[in-house]
Amino acid sequence: HVQLVESGGGSVQSGGSLRLSCATSGFSFSTYAMGWFRQGPGKDREGVATISSDGVATYYLDSVRGRFTISRDNTQNTVYLQMNNLKREDTAMYYCGRSDNRYATLNQRWYNYWGQGTQVTVS
Repeated sequence: HVQLVESGGGSVQSGGSLRLSCATSGFSFSTYAMGWFRQGPGKDREGVATISSDGVATYYLDSVRGRFTISRDNTQNTVYLQMNNLKREDTAMYYCGRSDNRYATLNQRWYNYWGQGTQVTVS
């Protein structure tokens, strides 16, 4: 069955960096676009970054563009989110999601599998 397992969250000071990983199994990883989403305290879940199945196309939430980088390793079935220059407003639970097709999109309606999340706290 499909599994998505996030790791790499933690507590950092403003300006710091973290690298999130999402290890996957149970499906043909290289066939599907992947995305990172987050839900802050009292906020709706929002799309942060997405990458196409072949890794060519990427899209970002405006507030993280230039600070976050999404990447994937189709040989390791893993997607990453490198987060630099973190700000307090980046504090949230971060989720990895699998799209139902190969096209990168931040629209959550296209995502049908989710991980359990990893907490990022910036102080």
